[in-house]
Amino acid sequence: MSSQRERGNGGPARIFLCGDVMTGRGIDQILPRPCAPQIFESYAHLALDYVQLAEQANGPIPKPVEPSYPWGVALDKLDRRRPDLRIVNLETSITRSEEAEPKGINYRMSPENAECLASARIDCCTLANNHVLDWGRAGFIDTLETLERLRIKTAGAGRNLAEACAPAVLQLGSGSRVLVFAYAAASSGVPREWAATPTVAGVNLLPDLSDGTVQQVSTAIDRVRRPGDLMVVSIHWGSNWGYAISRQQRRFAHALVDQANVSIVHGHSSHHPRPIEVYRGRLILYGCGDFLNDYEGIQGYERFRGDLAVMYFADVERTTGALTGLTMVPLQLQRFRLHHASGTDARWLAETLNRESAAFRTCISLDQGGSLYLGLPQQPLNEPEPT
Repeated sequence: MSSQRERGNGGPARIFLCGDVMTGRGIDQILPRPCAPQIFESYAHLALDYVQLAEQANGPIPKPVEPSYPWGVALDKLDRRRPDLRIVNLETSITRSEEAEPKGINYRMSPENAECLASARIDCCTLANNHVLDWGRAGFIDTLETLERLRIKTAGAGRNLAEACAPAVLQLGSGSRVLVFAYAAASSGVPREWAATPTVAGVNLLPDLSDGTVQQVSTAIDRVRRPGDLMVVSIHWGSNWGYAISRQQRRFAHALVDQANVSIVHGHSSHHPRPIEVYRGRLILYGCGDFLNDYEGIQGYERFRGDLAVMYFADVERTTGALTGLTMVPLQLQRFRLHHASGTDARWLAETLNRESAAFRTCISLDQGGSLYLGLPQQPLNEPEPT
């Protein structure tokens, strides 16, 4: 598929997506106005310990850094590729609350340091994940209020069930819209007691991946869909490591396309990229991997190359919702900042995604500039993949 498109309202919509943006804990500590460093983990008592690990691995980090610092070269890539919309999964609480949930790992960044998100001109943060309530429901309300102040739309969590289920409505121009629905699955580690209720704040938690749940999602989409709307369903699901995609995940993603006419399934939770599929002309990203985190220097899963991040630029036909192109830009996280990936790392990523996406008949190529492109599927786009 070509990455070229016409600019303006007549050409495809270009949507930037990435995986987990974890700007809390260690990253918060290097920004100008961090939270208190105390954390409550079995192997670390200060968020500053993660800064020290990163510095031991790759060298000193200047402190304090500018709010834009963690994004590094990603900001230039965004400016050059000019996406119409920028959507990320924000996996941290934005609060100075001291009410840590007793769950082992708690992510937070200060409301003042949330200018980091504004510096990347993020349009939408999905919040249906296993860290957004790490500092209690009061900390979660702080998160919502901060994002509202920054004029960043949210989806997947809210002050009550109705708000948690509501999509983020993003304008494309000429009256066309992208609706972003966000959901969490318990398989990603979201505590079931975090589920929003009619009167209690929380996340939009899927009960399961059954046909009945697909029907519920489809009904929710149909209630607000207008002619010409594009649908993105963002799902936090699955384990942290490994490339396997369960039969249930694949069936659920296909059903979202078949029954709800979803243009993009935006999957995340894994700490590294997972397979990609084009099903009936629609893009399914089963796992986008981490984009920003403070895991630098932590050992044990090096073979998955969690230090490599991917920017996904999806070109989608405005009238049909069909995918017309996908460009992936590989980056590397060092010293809590995104840098250009080396040619060797870009080749490794292309080979890995090709190997793991082969079962989905997806072909990925690498250009001389180090970007990855999605090739045409080895079957007609409107032919369903057997499950």
